[in-house]
Amino acid sequence: MAGANSSPSQNEPVYVEGQDEFQTMIGNGSIILVDFYADWCGPCKMLEPIVESTAAETDATIAKVDVDANQQLASARRIRGVPTLELYRDGEQIEQIVGVQSKDQLRNLIRGYEA
Repeated sequence: MAGANSSPSQNEPVYVEGQDEFQTMIGNGSIILVDFYADWCGPCKMLEPIVESTAAETDATIAKVDVDANQQLASARRIRGVPTLELYRDGEQIEQIVGVQSKDQLRNLIRGYEA
């Protein structure tokens, strides 16, 4: 697992550790899909390979936030259930989806906001 401070290839999810790292990432002006998840969550485990394959097939940054390890960040984002996906463009949240999504749904969501 690569932290956001390392240099993961663009086709791998970036694991975010903390509020400052999250703010820096979403503020970079690109499209970012954030997957808020928990290791104990069955639907999160179902979503994981979909998120990973979406990362490999899109120019958007795909970020993952473990809500147990980052409780303050999850609380600040008002994450009430997992998996929750948030989409950001130019530092602004533009979508929030709760629950497992298909690869086509994620790809279409991202493509709908690419300029």
